[in-house]
Amino acid sequence: MAARKEFDGLERLLRPLRRDLSFELANALVRLKADDEIQTRYDELADKNTAGTLSALERAELESLVRGNSILGALKVEARAVLATTGTGG
Repeated sequence: MAARKEFDGLERLLRPLRRDLSFELANALVRLKADDEIQTRYDELADKNTAGTLSALERAELESLVRGNSILGALKVEARAVLATTGTGG
């Protein structure tokens, strides 16, 4: 529940971005995803977290990746809104 509130707050913070986000940047944001190396590392850390074997440094790394993913998710929400207003979907 706290993660959802954090995302909602981030989404509201980024909402004014819609006014200045170009079609090209919005399209690029929607397509953006983690590369294979980052995704593999995230999966490893998530597995260790599930197993309860994360070190403090690994926990900080995982939390950083989760925060980054939340920010990217909120940016994508705004980008999709821009694309929807231009009639391109997204």
